[in-house]
Amino acid sequence: MEFREIEECGTVRRRWEDMDIDILVKIFQSLTVFERTSGIAHVCSTWRLAACDPFLWRTLDLSMLKSNFIKIPLEPYVYVHGHSDKTLTQFLKIALNLSRGNITSLFFHFNLYVSEDHLTYTAQRCPRLKRLVLPAWNRVETVMIKAIDLWKDLESLTMPSIVNFPRLVQAIATNCRKFSELKIMGPFENYFASSLVTYLPKLKVLSLRCSMLCKDTLIFVLDNLRCLEVLNISHCLLIEAPPPPAPRRIVRQLDKTILEKASHLHYFLACMSDTCNMCQKTRNDEGLMRWYKYDEGLWKEDEVSSLAL
Repeated sequence: MEFREIEECGTVRRRWEDMDIDILVKIFQSLTVFERTSGIAHVCSTWRLAACDPFLWRTLDLSMLKSNFIKIPLEPYVYVHGHSDKTLTQFLKIALNLSRGNITSLFFHFNLYVSEDHLTYTAQRCPRLKRLVLPAWNRVETVMIKAIDLWKDLESLTMPSIVNFPRLVQAIATNCRKFSELKIMGPFENYFASSLVTYLPKLKVLSLRCSMLCKDTLIFVLDNLRCLEVLNISHCLLIEAPPPPAPRRIVRQLDKTILEKASHLHYFLACMSDTCNMCQKTRNDEGLMRWYKYDEGLWKEDEVSSLAL
């Protein structure tokens, strides 16, 4: 196959590698990440050079890629089909090879269950990572600390509720000096809040939207994370737990005490309306969102623009 250019004097044959790289990069920019990894880098040396341009690889968005899995009763509570793992392995090898270490933002789908090998391979090849969205940790919790050790520039993390949260935030505090944003997709327990106060007291942005949250935990966060500028509790299932034998109850309106404690924040985002569809979804799911039941892109939303996808 030949590339032709028409001039006044006639037809001049040119090679594909004579195409302008800046034009190629502009064209490749309009392709999806899956199209960019489908073989265009193998056309010729010039196309490969364009396909590796850092401008194309600032963000690796895999938020549309899902695992083929089933839930199981034992850890890690999911079984991922081998073909699904193999497909992800092949894709990561191509994409991370083309990116040449220039990825700064990496997004995974909430139903994409990466393995320990996937995470280790990715961490080693994304040393400049600043933002990570990884809602499913079932298979990687034990190696996440090692990955954090490699991400010195990490600033923002979207993650699920996990058992080993104190160790994680301690690793972030030790290795990620610029870390400032955290989004937790799942119940936010008291020990989560204590760990943040202990290890990440300078955290600036925290989103707990669509999660279960105790009123006492919210007050603890407001009292002790004094550097916090933005707190999002929109659509949370806010629970008040009085001393036994009194039952827990759902808080449907923020009281004066909470509003006063939140007054130092730049933005305090809250919605607990009985007429709000998202609030209703959180209550129906008892504070543990079953995102698979809803519109595909709903889990990507956030009232904090820097945390939305």
